[in-house]
Amino acid sequence: MAEMNMCGVTEMNISGVTEMNISGMAKMNMCGLTKIKICGLTRAEEIAYVNEARPDYCGFVIDVPWSRRSVSPGQARALAGQLAEGIIPVGVFADAQLEEVAALLETGAIGMAQLHGRESQEYIARLRELTSRPLIQAFRIGTEEDAAAAQASAADYVLLDAGAGGGRVFDWRLAETVCRPFFLAGGLGPANVGDAIAAARPFAVDMSSGVETNGRKDRQKILAAVAAARGQTCGENR
Repeated sequence: MAEMNMCGVTEMNISGVTEMNISGMAKMNMCGLTKIKICGLTRAEEIAYVNEARPDYCGFVIDVPWSRRSVSPGQARALAGQLAEGIIPVGVFADAQLEEVAALLETGAIGMAQLHGRESQEYIARLRELTSRPLIQAFRIGTEEDAAAAQASAADYVLLDAGAGGGRVFDWRLAETVCRPFFLAGGLGPANVGDAIAAARPFAVDMSSGVETNGRKDRQKILAAVAAARGQTCGENR
């Protein structure tokens, strides 16, 4: 018998669903599986790893000085150009100039932009004047108030994380009140990504440090994490 989740959505397995408009509704793939993003790639060999694993998205941290995974716009463009067909490159920014973000989106260097700084709703509105490409806004989730802020974002998607790439897990129960498409991040890897999907039912999972060894992307961990996520259905994705 169908059950209602905290967002008032009936939970059931859905198959044969076409992609829906992303304005307030989740995009779903044809088999209703959670999508997968591997983030923070910096080297050509790492592109080979993701091309083998075939996640849905691949993230490049662009011109973020405090991140050890930061690459230049030119490096991001070159790396993204090596991705297999069907893997969407995502640019990750922190308080970047609007024109820089829009230029990379509009030239096709990246397919989506993830805003991981202190970008305001006014910033998002101004960015929308320059591009119609999908936007993800990241939020640090520690309280119900943080979840409410994510719910209110004007971005197409939100990303829920414990911190800025800190590799820590937050209390997934806080995601229950986010009734919109969200990426779940924070300490996810092969050992726990299946549990995360079952518990939080995200639109997508985002993994970075959890698929690394000694600060470098690990082929075996990427393959194992993608396989674990692909093996876990989550009913109706939000």
